[in-house]
Amino acid sequence: MDCQDETLVQKVCELYEQISSLESLKPSKDVNTIFTKLVLTCMPPNPIDVTKLCKKVQEMRSKLIRLCGEAEGLLESHYSTILGSYENPLDHLNIFPYYSNYLKLSLLEFNILSQHYTHVPSKIAFVGSGPLPLTSIVLASNHLTNTTFHNYDIDPLANLQAIGLFSSDSDKSKRMFFHTNDIMNETNALKDYEVVFLAALVGMDKEDKVKFVDHLAKHMTPGALLMLRSAHGARAFLYLVLDPSDLHGFEVLSVFHPANEVISSVVIARKYAMPANSLEEGLGPIMLPIK
Repeated sequence: MDCQDETLVQKVCELYEQISSLESLKPSKDVNTIFTKLVLTCMPPNPIDVTKLCKKVQEMRSKLIRLCGEAEGLLESHYSTILGSYENPLDHLNIFPYYSNYLKLSLLEFNILSQHYTHVPSKIAFVGSGPLPLTSIVLASNHLTNTTFHNYDIDPLANLQAIGLFSSDSDKSKRMFFHTNDIMNETNALKDYEVVFLAALVGMDKEDKVKFVDHLAKHMTPGALLMLRSAHGARAFLYLVLDPSDLHGFEVLSVFHPANEVISSVVIARKYAMPANSLEEGLGPIMLPIK
């Protein structure tokens, strides 16, 4: 590890200690200041490979990712409550501090999706939509204006908050559906979707994330697309990294690592058409991709 990496890791460790000592991760001046420092520390492009760091730093990173996820959920809930107090909540989305990032991320994901899908999808599932489903909102408002979105979240309160944001919008209230269910309990319903988005906060460690991906691989319709968020370089201190080798049952079509304030990397993959047994003994099942 070179001096630049050592400085980065030391800074991240210091910020982790500050974050882990906070009494609460709910939005406040102190919480916002520390997380802003963390994001600005990890944002510049950096070739660091977090998988090669020592065990102690790896353990710190795992805990930090969980704390970031918890803080992000509380931030979204806080602003969803504020937005829900307006007569037309969707007219005030710009009060959310990272709204411009979602505009850029959603445009990026739409452009990547358009490169690999020949027509506009009629039904999309978003897994882990949360109390403030900004990706669904932005895509439905700006890019996929006739598509139906089925948003899944395990938290009934999150869904209740999200539903309240659409009640005054005659168009999107008819195209946004919310399901309070663990996606691991969904089987046949997953075959209805041409595209499935898996949120960054679904599965807060690598093992859990891969379980969700494996479940989707088993039950999504062949040829359907999976959109995931990953991380690269120093940004992997904020979010989990998903490698193409983790996506069993999918053909990885594209991986894009932004270099701007959009933190998440974007991965798009296609569910293989069908399993087929190898003609050679001992090789086990192989998968035939759609070309």
